[in-house]
Amino acid sequence: MENRYDVVIVGGGMVGATLACALGNSNLSVAVLEHQQPKPFVADQEHDLRVSALSVASENILEMVGAWPGIISRRATPYARLKTWELDEARAATEFDAADSGLNHLGHIVENRIVQLALLERLKAFGNIDLICPAVTQRIEYSPGCSIVRLDDGRELIGRLLVAADGGESRVRQAAGIGVTRWDYEQHALVASVVTDYPQQDITWQQFTPTGPLAFLPLNGPHASLVWYNSPDEVKRLMALSDDQFMQTLVDHFPGNLGRINKLLGRASFPLRRQHAQEYVREGVVLVGDSAHMIHPLAGQGVNIGLLDAAALAEVLLPAARTGEDISELTLLQTYERSRRKHNLLMMQTMDAFYRVFSNDMAPLKLLRNIGLGVAERLGPAKGKVMAFAMGLEGPMPALARKEPLD
Repeated sequence: MENRYDVVIVGGGMVGATLACALGNSNLSVAVLEHQQPKPFVADQEHDLRVSALSVASENILEMVGAWPGIISRRATPYARLKTWELDEARAATEFDAADSGLNHLGHIVENRIVQLALLERLKAFGNIDLICPAVTQRIEYSPGCSIVRLDDGRELIGRLLVAADGGESRVRQAAGIGVTRWDYEQHALVASVVTDYPQQDITWQQFTPTGPLAFLPLNGPHASLVWYNSPDEVKRLMALSDDQFMQTLVDHFPGNLGRINKLLGRASFPLRRQHAQEYVREGVVLVGDSAHMIHPLAGQGVNIGLLDAAALAEVLLPAARTGEDISELTLLQTYERSRRKHNLLMMQTMDAFYRVFSNDMAPLKLLRNIGLGVAERLGPAKGKVMAFAMGLEGPMPALARKEPLD
């Protein structure tokens, strides 16, 4: 069984599905392969552990591809303020408030599954897109302009352009022979879903400590997602504690801003890695999202730069398709790489700098950190630039992130 497509997207997660939606109703035939259908959403179900802080730029992209209503109608929590400070140095705190820029929010905290559900639901509206789910990939054969993806049910999909949206261990990237540079941070992240005493909050905050930040992300009502960055051994110890012991440890280590924890709903941990593909494109193949780059999640920018990848790639492919250009051609795809690689590398380097500077208890660095945070609070107009950067609205952006249509 053979099916030919202009574009075969391997991976129907948040980034791959966003790209597919952006290509919807075009003259491109598109197949999206996703290994598993996400669990349906029920309003009273507990929050997932995997959540993302979606920037305003990401919201714009999701709105422009028609998926934002499906997210808001399910569950999403806006936040209007962002605060950072160092352990025992609250006077050096910096707080960013959307109201200072005449906005009502800085972003939304959303469960990853809800974003994916809304995107896959939106895909059904496009006649030029086939969603194949569940799809178990048996083998990928990369060939410029004519790649083959074999599924375990015997089907073969042939694509002029093969898109890798299949994560950090991308099989598409490996099939195309594209290497990566990588290293593991000396930190793991522990994520916990909790219920606190406080009602709905509109602030997300991070407290920096010598072993790593403690972060709070508001969810709806009294729910919250906590992130604790620490050494691999310490995270392993924390994960081994009983629920009662772990809750008490949260109280002992997290600042009073957290409030009393009434219930622990779940916890999980994962290692942190920086990874960057040596190339984003080759003839007939292109990488987006985690297949191209993985960064420290400190500022929650991983999914946001992935959605910018999707928007930028669509901005290259759609005009080319309308004028009859070969969408698998290398020089065309390099236009996408030039637009994204520099921005992604800057974000990676910024997160690395935060990791090194704030995960250190050396006295000179601690003094500089406190001075820096204190100065940041009084930056005036420059503070608005920092806010714009956090919202994904600073610097060159794809049209969809500016809420401009592609056609």
